[in-house]
Amino acid sequence: MKADRDKVVPLIKTARGQLDGILKMIDEDRYCIDISNQVLAVISILGKANKEIIRAHLAGCVKDSLTGGTPEEVETKLDEVMSVLDKMSR
Repeated sequence: MKADRDKVVPLIKTARGQLDGILKMIDEDRYCIDISNQVLAVISILGKANKEIIRAHLAGCVKDSLTGGTPEEVETKLDEVMSVLDKMSR
């Protein structure tokens, strides 16, 4: 992975902690909207982590492919990015 681990790892660990908190909230039969707000917070933080990973992929893997890869490699990298962007927009 070419993404900055110092940026990504804390985000993922925070999301993991939030998920544990959500499970506890569910066990405690907490208010639905409070649980939903926490789920949205996890989604947001995972989105931030994913953006950093994609940024690094573009700056590293895709850039390397564009400057020294075969046309097939370039096409594969572009298809991968388009597939992720499509999933992100859902």
